[in-house]
Amino acid sequence: MTVWQFCLCIGLAFLIAEIFIPTTFFLSMSIGAFATAVFAVWFTTKTVLIPVFAIVSLVSLLILKPFLAKYRNNNAENETGVEGKYIGKIAKALTEINKNSGTISIYGERWDARTLDNEEIEENSEVTIIKNDSLIMYVKK
Repeated sequence: MTVWQFCLCIGLAFLIAEIFIPTTFFLSMSIGAFATAVFAVWFTTKTVLIPVFAIVSLVSLLILKPFLAKYRNNNAENETGVEGKYIGKIAKALTEINKNSGTISIYGERWDARTLDNEEIEENSEVTIIKNDSLIMYVKK
C-alpha cells in the first residue's frame, strides 16, 4: 500500500467516525487526510505530509465549525414537535382546570391540562398553552 492510499483510507475512517460522532472534528481530520493523500502522490516524506495534514485539518476546523454552528442554529429556529404546534396556541377547556386536574381540546385532540398556579379555569373557556410536560399541557386563561 502506498502512502497516498494509506492517507485515503485514514480519511475514509475519519469520515465514518464523523457519521457516528457528529462533532465537526472528525470531518476536518478527514479533509486533512484527503488533502494529504493528494500531496502524497508527489511527496512521500513525513516532513512534508505531517505539516500538510495538520495545517489543512486546523484550517478546515476553523472554517467549518462556525459555519456549521450557524447552520445548526438556523435550523433550530424552525420549531417542530410540541413546541411549534401547541405552545402559545389557544385551546378550549373541556372541563374545569386547576393545578391538579382538567382537560383541553386543541386540533381535535384531547389533552390533560393543569394550571401552574392556584388559578381555576372554568369549563368551555379559552386558554393559552404555556408549557408541555409529557402528556400534560399547562395553561393560563
